[in-house]
Amino acid sequence: MHILLVEDDALLADGIIKALQRERFTVNHVKEGKTALNHINAEPPDILILDLGLPDIDGLDVLRKLRKKSSKLPVLILTARDMLNDKLSGLDSGADDYITKPFESRELVARLRVLERRLGNVSTNEIIIRDVSLNTGTLQVCVNSEILKLSKREYMLLKALMESAGAILTKENLEAKLYSWGEEISSNAIEVHIHNLRKKLPSDYIQTIYGMGYIIKKQ
Repeated sequence: MHILLVEDDALLADGIIKALQRERFTVNHVKEGKTALNHINAEPPDILILDLGLPDIDGLDVLRKLRKKSSKLPVLILTARDMLNDKLSGLDSGADDYITKPFESRELVARLRVLERRLGNVSTNEIIIRDVSLNTGTLQVCVNSEILKLSKREYMLLKALMESAGAILTKENLEAKLYSWGEEISSNAIEVHIHNLRKKLPSDYIQTIYGMGYIIKKQ
């Protein structure tokens, strides 16, 4: 799950990034609203975490610009503006959720899980496809109730494929979900993770569509 964090407080942003990375989210960070809009246009994230008090343009203006383009990008506002009118303005402008500072990282993660479930049309933290289950709350993957030992990247890759079951994800799609900006990615990183996952999963669970990408079929 690729999250774009728009927050001008470097110390706070660093704390949020570390908390979300522990929960197997991929997080990219910008400090300004205009920069965020440019990145969203070029490479839309799965979820946007948006501060309102930005140094260039107000976060609400960022949100309004997104919604004017009919963007359905889930937006979670994270701000120090805690008056009722502020919350109403944020929600009325198109935010999907609104959290005020200070906040507990556990609450932020829980609310992101809700938005994540909506994206994947999953009603609980558990994704089950055939003999494999993945729990985004416990970060555990099981095959026929047996817990697998997966690396961070293996978990993230499998989760991306299971969330999009029935759809083909390209190598580029998967790289965007597994790696943040600036991270060094070897040319065969995805292929290596796929190879390692296949040794731990049922035969043909992850299928290669040559010339296109990878897929987990629903049935």
